[in-house]
Amino acid sequence: MTIWDKGTYECEKWRPDEVMVVLHGKRVEGRYVLFPTGGRNWMIHRMDPPAEGFEPLPRQLSPMLATLGPLPDSGAEWAFEFKWDGIRVMLWIDGGRPRAVSRGGREITVAFPELRELAAAVGSDQVLLDGELVALDASGRPSFSRLQHRMHVTAAKDAKRAATLNPASMIVFDLLHINGRSLLDRSYDERRVQLEQLGLAGPSWGVTPSFTEEPGAAVLRTAVELGMEGVVAKRRASIYRPGARSHDWIKVKSQRTQEVVIGGWTDGQGERRATFGALLLGIPARGGLTYIGKVGTGFTNSAREELLSKLQSRARATSPFVDKLPASQERVAHWVRPDQVGEVRFSEWTPDGHLRHPVWRGLRVDKTAKEVRREP
Repeated sequence: MTIWDKGTYECEKWRPDEVMVVLHGKRVEGRYVLFPTGGRNWMIHRMDPPAEGFEPLPRQLSPMLATLGPLPDSGAEWAFEFKWDGIRVMLWIDGGRPRAVSRGGREITVAFPELRELAAAVGSDQVLLDGELVALDASGRPSFSRLQHRMHVTAAKDAKRAATLNPASMIVFDLLHINGRSLLDRSYDERRVQLEQLGLAGPSWGVTPSFTEEPGAAVLRTAVELGMEGVVAKRRASIYRPGARSHDWIKVKSQRTQEVVIGGWTDGQGERRATFGALLLGIPARGGLTYIGKVGTGFTNSAREELLSKLQSRARATSPFVDKLPASQERVAHWVRPDQVGEVRFSEWTPDGHLRHPVWRGLRVDKTAKEVRREP
């Protein structure tokens, strides 16, 4: 048993179909009424009017984005956090109920039933959290490939089964609204204090560490040793800018990755004859896609089959690329509607703007094609 709050109460009404109390707790204060809604289910409703200056939770809010860059000079003005390899999520919790929305604006609450436990732990607090959903491998490191099994689930029954096979965790790194108060114009340090006071620590959720005393280079070394994607440096005096890509947040990757848009696939040969040989990749440009190369490694057999089925349903007769591909590739190419976003790991950009040694990491259903841009 967990004691969530302590205090006293006054009972104003006690009937089989209605209970009205005034609570005086450390976390909850106010007049509430409880009433049955059918069967054994009850509803609780706050009767007091909102306090002066109360701001309701915003219905929609886009996450603030980091700029890729070099590690800033270590100093008192920066805080350093690990960069998690998962899905960016905005999480609304109101009345103990969660609502999760991906960076691309897609609601994914059903796909991650673990969020219900987090919402229950938050209790009556009304909050808007920013964080990352991650799946861990057998060694406890974030695994984007394991998360792939959770992204496409739309039915509650399937989500429950998927959560058992590939459990996910919510890693929180910002608090944007709490109990009628917006924190968007508060500094990173102020928001961080409020976030830590929530005490979010549970079996499938937690708050990412924030390093303000250690040099950024040391935090990055630790991130690499732990198998993390890198670090994000955040200016401690900065406010939260929804939807903006800001230099107040700088991401430093331990390995090079690139989001890509799939423009087609090539026929497979030999043992791959039944699936595909490689995916043809592009970056959005005026009038279509700019071709940046192809990727043929990093797929499991099941991933190839699932991906081919998805692409076949999006087939089109003409190329979505604005530039002409090599004749050897066009002869075996099948074109698709360019709306599927993926991610690859690669070594470097070639002089002609292609990816060198790309390896497939997975689809990014949390992002839209128009969001994709070339990383330096």
